[in-house]
Amino acid sequence: MGAFNGYIFQTSSTKFVFQSVNQSQFKIVMIKHILTCISFLLLTATVVSAQSVTFQPRQLNTENKGLVYEKEMAFNLRLHTYGWAIGLDIGQIRTYYKTRFYTFEIGELKHPKERRHSFDYPNQFSGRTSRAFIFGKQNNFYVLRGGIGVKRYFSEKAKRKGVAVGISYQGGPALGLIKPYYVDFIRPVSGTNQVSIVSMKYNGSNYDEFTDVNRIYGATGFSKGLSEISLTPGLHGKISAHFDWGAFDEFVKAFEAGIMVDVFFREIPLMVDNANSAENRPFFINLYLTLQLGKRW
Repeated sequence: MGAFNGYIFQTSSTKFVFQSVNQSQFKIVMIKHILTCISFLLLTATVVSAQSVTFQPRQLNTENKGLVYEKEMAFNLRLHTYGWAIGLDIGQIRTYYKTRFYTFEIGELKHPKERRHSFDYPNQFSGRTSRAFIFGKQNNFYVLRGGIGVKRYFSEKAKRKGVAVGISYQGGPALGLIKPYYVDFIRPVSGTNQVSIVSMKYNGSNYDEFTDVNRIYGATGFSKGLSEISLTPGLHGKISAHFDWGAFDEFVKAFEAGIMVDVFFREIPLMVDNANSAENRPFFINLYLTLQLGKRW
């Protein structure tokens, strides 16, 4: 061999040649080889791991996409066992499944013994027939209600089937308006064969005449007695199942079925005592159905 600046080590089958280099160059070369090996090993491990484990990205719930609403307002039409009510709910949407709302409504409460009767007497002066009346009724009773309520949806499962199911509960103060109930009675005119129509309310001393069905002509008009309304305070509460066909949409389309309680600080004289065996109480318990229509924004 020719001249060679290095060392030769030889075995029977293999010859290794080590080129003579200075110490700093040798370190640089070794570091490069080590880094190359480490990079190769890391890349290999990543590939093997990716092949052995299948990554499943989280599926987006397209059911919940859309606008995020903060408030809602809904008009209520309620029919309950013995009466009706109309009202307004103004709500603050706290979370996806919870809404807190303020409620305001006016309605009427009736006695379970109330029955409408009609004689259909013709009126020769007005040309109209007599109005239907409620025998033994002493007062109309209207209620103003205000309060705070909470509406909670149970889960998202029902929404996928077209309706969200939840629960709604509310309570607050109530103000009762007691309006005298006037009835028209037939009275003979003294010294003649004629009769007159006299409007009368129950006052305690006219029990016999007020409960004499043979003298009743019909109910007096609604405006009679408005100036005699008296007030009585109370409390109210409701709880219901809530079904919403647009729970997460812009427009509110809901239906409720539940139970409501009104309690007042004194007995409400709706019916004349002993008439129709009626009993007056300071509280009212009703089952109800409510239709809600409104908007969110």
